[in-house]
Amino acid sequence: MIPRYTRPEMASIWEPQTRFKIWFEIEAHAADAQAELGVIPKEAAKTIWAKARDATFDVARIDEIERETKHDVIAFTTHLAEIIGPEARFVHQGMTSSDVLDTCLNVQLKRAADLLLADLDRVLAALKTRAFEHKMTPTIGRSHGIHAEPVTFGLKLAYAYAEFSRARARLVAAREEISTCAISGAVGTFAQIDPRVEEHVAKAMGLRPEPISTQVIPRDRHAMYFATLGVIASSVERLAVEIRHLQRTEVLEAEEFFSEGQKGSSAMPHKRNPVLSENLSGLARMVRAYALPAMENVVLWHERDISHSSAERMIAPDATVTLDFALVRLAGLIEKLLVYPENMQKNLDRLGGLVHSQRVLMALTQKGASREDAYKYVQRNAMPVWRGEGDFQTLLKQDADVKKYLTDAEIEERFDLGYHLKHVDTIFKRVFGES
Repeated sequence: MIPRYTRPEMASIWEPQTRFKIWFEIEAHAADAQAELGVIPKEAAKTIWAKARDATFDVARIDEIERETKHDVIAFTTHLAEIIGPEARFVHQGMTSSDVLDTCLNVQLKRAADLLLADLDRVLAALKTRAFEHKMTPTIGRSHGIHAEPVTFGLKLAYAYAEFSRARARLVAAREEISTCAISGAVGTFAQIDPRVEEHVAKAMGLRPEPISTQVIPRDRHAMYFATLGVIASSVERLAVEIRHLQRTEVLEAEEFFSEGQKGSSAMPHKRNPVLSENLSGLARMVRAYALPAMENVVLWHERDISHSSAERMIAPDATVTLDFALVRLAGLIEKLLVYPENMQKNLDRLGGLVHSQRVLMALTQKGASREDAYKYVQRNAMPVWRGEGDFQTLLKQDADVKKYLTDAEIEERFDLGYHLKHVDTIFKRVFGES
């Protein structure tokens, strides 16, 4: 995490004080359950809560202890004993470090998912608003970067809305999958701790018991979580790249908002660059990169090892913080996006009507021409237009082979822009449930 790409709401989830607070809650809830089962005195469980519930943990002190013990959880429980006193001997009864670490991590990932879902909701709201604003704003559709047939700018945004709706559903599923708790002791057999303790802690922490945890919660759950973040990041970049292309000088159909006092270049005062979209491409690469170590973390030795631990210390905060920043940036970009319908129309007209070639092709076949001949007639009139040598409709009207099948009026009818937009309402209803 670096401050430049970090929002405080997400960063706070990963702060040491937050982590130690969650560790304490796990230990204290476990003590409550142990007390109810008669394993530890009920007064001890009450004292644990009373002494440390509102404590501010001394991060420097815990780090100091860890430098000696070389063990993070022992460093924490040692510091906790300094706060609680003699009753601290009843903390961590029958538990292993992974019970605390894994359960805490899943609490943090669940909280991070909640923030990311709120971010996605803002992106979706922005996309829907702008999509309806430009539902019938005609623009050219492109395949391979080349003019194809007309679409609307609203449809471009509707594509993105549908994609981010799927992203949201995937994140909801990933949040659910990651929301498990393990308080099962060494190698996960519950030999030293009753399974009812796990059930109590899981409920208290808003999680579910992990069905079988060996000594760690299985990392396929985490792999799916981070893979989901990676797919969402790819959707962010897909939309960002579209905006970058549309802002090119030769296209200029849409443009990032350029604020008062903003500078585009240290050398060229005239520049207005798509810096936000380019930034989103870079951030998306990082989030995707974190998915690979998460998948590699699935493979652990026997009941556990800690090869996953070092990776997760980095990828968990970095992936969630980075995607959080990217989604909020994307939402703001869409909300303020400058759209230029007049340039869209100008680009639609640049190829002298070639965007209607398929309609002419189909009309010829419907009037009796073979598809091969129809394609040849249309293409030979299209190629000069590519070279700037005439108007497509005029050339078709002058072609004797075309005239065998189509009248001038029938040719003109195939150049109706509205024909391409007749099902926009249908598509919008499919995507948004309304048109």
